[in-house]
Formats: sequence, C-alpha cells, structure tokens
Amino acid sequence: MAGAEIARPPVYRITLAQLGVLGGLCLVLLATDEVRAYSVLSGGLIAIVPQAYFATLAFRWRGARSARAIARSSYAGQVGKFLLSIAGFAAVFVALRPLDAPAVFAGYLAMLVVQITGSWLLLRR
Repeated sequence: MAGAEIARPPVYRITLAQLGVLGGLCLVLLATDEVRAYSVLSGGLIAIVPQAYFATLAFRWRGARSARAIARSSYAGQVGKFLLSIAGFAAVFVALRPLDAPAVFAGYLAMLVVQITGSWLLLRR
C-alpha cells in the first residue's frame, strides 16, 4: 500500500510574480530614468536568480525516505544562494557604469518583499 503523495509546493509562482513585478516596475522607471531602471532591474535579478536556484534544489526531493537528500539539497542551495548573491552584487558594482546604487538595493529589497509575501501566501493555503 503506497503512502499519500505530497504535492510539491508551486514555488515557481513566486519567481514568476517577482519577474512580473520587477518587469512592471522597470517599465515605469524607464519612462523617467534609464539608469535607475536598469539599476533596479539588476538589483531585482540579484534577488530572484539565487532564490530560484535555492527553490530548485530545496524542492527537488519529496517524502520521508528522502530526508537526508532534502537536508543536503537545502544546505547546498543555501550556500549556492549566498554565493550567487555575492557574485551578483560584485558583478553589478564592478561592471555597470553609470549606476544608481540605492536603486540596486531598492530593487533587491523589493524582490525580497515579494518573495516573503509570496511564501507567506503559499504557506497559508
């Protein structure tokens, strides 16, 4: 007799919501200030890409029999997320000129707010 199948949470929806919010925000900003728009875009992507990487690794496995693999994937995902975030900030601040640094951090923080809100709504279901 097979156990109950637990569905994977649709965490990709959070990434899609982040991309939608970021795209809309950047289009609005593009009308006023091009530098600020691509600065917000780069900061937002610094938040989105590592989180998507973590979610892919963390939710790759399911079930009690996979507990070790789940823990290992979560740790690897967290380390990868941290390193990708560091590399993203380093690349943006080294390669992009001109740059609006507060806009980079605003884009990053805005995507974290969308991520936290999306996670909360997903857990509430």
